[in-house]
Amino acid sequence: MNVRVKFLGGTETVTGSRFLLDIGDFRLLFDCGLFQGLKELRLRNWEVFPVDPATIHAVVISHAHIDHTGYLPKLVKEGFKGPIYCTQPSSDLMELMLLDSAKLQEEEAAFANSRGYSKHANPLPLYTTQDAQKVFTLIKTYRFDEKIQISEKIEFIFRDAGHLLGAAITELFIKGDKQTKKIVFSGDLGRSNDIILNAPAIITQADVLFVESTYGNKDNPVGNPAEELARVVNETFNNNGVLLIPAFAVGRTQVLLYYLHLLMQDDKVPDVPVYIDSPMATSATYLYYKFPQYHKVKFNQTEFARQLETNMLVFVKNSKHSKTLNEIKRNAIIISASGMMTGGRILHHMYHRLRNKQDTLLIAGYQPAGTRGRRLVDKEPTIRIFGEEVPVNCRIENMTCFSGHADREELFAWFKNFTDKPKMTFTVHGEDPNLSIYAQAIRERMNWNVIVPQYFESIELFNGI
Repeated sequence: MNVRVKFLGGTETVTGSRFLLDIGDFRLLFDCGLFQGLKELRLRNWEVFPVDPATIHAVVISHAHIDHTGYLPKLVKEGFKGPIYCTQPSSDLMELMLLDSAKLQEEEAAFANSRGYSKHANPLPLYTTQDAQKVFTLIKTYRFDEKIQISEKIEFIFRDAGHLLGAAITELFIKGDKQTKKIVFSGDLGRSNDIILNAPAIITQADVLFVESTYGNKDNPVGNPAEELARVVNETFNNNGVLLIPAFAVGRTQVLLYYLHLLMQDDKVPDVPVYIDSPMATSATYLYYKFPQYHKVKFNQTEFARQLETNMLVFVKNSKHSKTLNEIKRNAIIISASGMMTGGRILHHMYHRLRNKQDTLLIAGYQPAGTRGRRLVDKEPTIRIFGEEVPVNCRIENMTCFSGHADREELFAWFKNFTDKPKMTFTVHGEDPNLSIYAQAIRERMNWNVIVPQYFESIELFNGI
């Protein structure tokens, strides 16, 4: 039996993770992400899928983030009918995220149509809410450390990856006629000392390793997030401004609330209104105490909720309420999605707040090339929103310590658990030139055979096993 992989995404970019494996006569897609960021990448979402989706037997999902799951509604729409395997928290989060993604795309198409800034006469969404709902009937969920058989010769196990609630490292076992081979997909690996999530599980062996590379060439020390956040909050309020934080409704928002709760409790920042302007955030927060076995904060439901509450926490439930936040002039914190500023209510807040010298926009996570967040980090003077170039007059702060990704030394510490060298290691989910530098560092420090795959490249992993 021969095994080949075709790289349909996640190559030289941190988005669009899709790896297609032909295992004998079984076709498996690992992750099914949406491309984000640069226009040339986003256009890939609209291209005809490289293989007929109906020929794919199964999809395995590492975790719920849109860059790993956001193409699923399109795949199903185009004919995929097989099972989609993931953990239970990932399933619940995917339902929130994919419905939100579909709604955002419907709204963006309608908004572009009404404002006339699209080049298309009748702009359409990539997929609809109805398309997203069809995904959920195909999902099959499993726990960490549970052996899952998906064909006579293929089984896999999910291990805890940290990073996001329910995120998994996947150990894939292929039973050939002569021997069994093991492929490990790291998915996105979390921090070793995350305040809420567990450290990534130790893996000791793989014949082939696919490893994420987001911070592969960068040390990103955690430092003192509470102290840094307090500085940004206090400087903003001393400037009579409002603090705006683009953040993922799942994961990043809960961590920010945790720290804000501690800071206000200890009187290190003023007790001011904190507006959570994301329809997903309330439901996502509930999942943290629905699945206590998937994180390390062992509170009962009431106590855990209190750890994420400030005295004036407001969940903004509709767009009308959201728009009233534009009238707030000072001493408030607004947390809104999406974290990459590619869509969602955050765009309306940015449209109004970027112009204000007294306000601060805090970027609290990795921003891929081509996103509005990367342009802000790179200090571009204007940002295009709703077809208009909006001047960036507000303060921009960038705190990478809130990132959910392992940094360079954490990745190498994870590698050192391997007792044997993988025969092949693929560095994926990263950007050049850092990606290539990281690959070379693995070769030098670990003496491993490392390959930096190209988009659409096809590579034979095993021959005649």
